[in-house]
Amino acid sequence: MTSESRKPVPKPTDTTRPYWDAASRGELWLQRSTGTGEYVFYPRAHSPFGPDDELEWVQVSGRATLDSYVINHRPGPGFEGGRPVIAIVRLVEGPRMLSNIVGVEPTPENLVLDMPLEVDFEARGELAVPVFRPAQPKESA
Repeated sequence: MTSESRKPVPKPTDTTRPYWDAASRGELWLQRSTGTGEYVFYPRAHSPFGPDDELEWVQVSGRATLDSYVINHRPGPGFEGGRPVIAIVRLVEGPRMLSNIVGVEPTPENLVLDMPLEVDFEARGELAVPVFRPAQPKESA
């Protein structure tokens, strides 16, 4: 987990607290419909699949692919000293998330759409925020 103390700190609500608590442990957890089995992101108080459906919290793989991105050349407060990559990533479980790409020089040549990613976490105060980095190649046996 990397440390980023000047960046904004999340403010959990009753609905989002399980997400932020898991991230602080270095785990990515999402809600999943008990009726359809589909994963849901962003955290919600009620299922989008109907009034009788329930949502449960489950740990997910943290693997994703890069769907879209922008290299921010004018970063806001707390993000000075670099060019953050703001990205939409698609988790292998299905949902898309807005996040940052880290661990790679922020150039179009290095940010290939559909590239495999893996979750990492940046400390923010007492909490942590999921970010993604290029996935390490799997070693063959």
